[in-house]
Parts: sequence; C-alpha cells; structure tokens
Amino acid sequence: QVQLVESGGGLVQPGGSLRLSCAVSGSIFKINVMAWYRQAPGKERELVASITNADTTNYADSGKGRFTISRDNAKNTVYLQMNSLSPEDTALYYCNAIVTSRWLSTNNYWGQGTQVTVSS
Repeated sequence: QVQLVESGGGLVQPGGSLRLSCAVSGSIFKINVMAWYRQAPGKERELVASITNADTTNYADSGKGRFTISRDNAKNTVYLQMNSLSPEDTALYYCNAIVTSRWLSTNNYWGQGTQVTVSS
C-alpha cells in the first residue's frame, strides 16, 4: 500500500510564493518519476512539472522560470517551489508518482490534491 499526501497550498497574493510538498509512504522499494499536475475549474488536468530518478526535470511552459521541482530521496518527498504567482495559477494541485513496491509491483499513484488560490 502506497500513499501520497500533499501539503503547502493556500491563499496567496499575486506575485507571492508557495512551496508545495508531497510525501510518499508505504511499502516502497523505489520511487521513479514524480510529478505535479494541476486542474483549474472548467479545465483539464495538466502537467506542471516532473522529475525523474536521474533528477531530469521538465516544466510546462506556464511554469518555466517561475517554478522549481525537486526531490528528497531520503524523505521520499517531492517539492514544487512556485514564485511570482498569478491568478492563472489558481488550481487544485496533485502529486503523482510512479512507485515500485517492496513486492516489485510498479504502479501510478495520485495524491488527494492541495488547493492553490492566487487572489488580491
């Protein structure tokens, strides 16, 4: 059993910053790709950023230059540092991870989401 729990969301003013965290727990053998997605009202879920187990990162155009994804393997945690936030960043942010369990089964897992609201 693997669980992902996000934290760090909230209300922030335009131009402000937030740091999201996602902790992975359970019967973990290895965490492979970790990623952040977001979904705004009336829109489809979209990839924000991803990071591989080789620390290769990818960003959507909307976050390039403002967002930074990182991971702490010792803590089984992925972070998303978001700077210069604008109202267009308002969305429910989801953590995603490809996890190989201790019995060597590899699956795609999702967190419950954390709300980010950017407003004056």
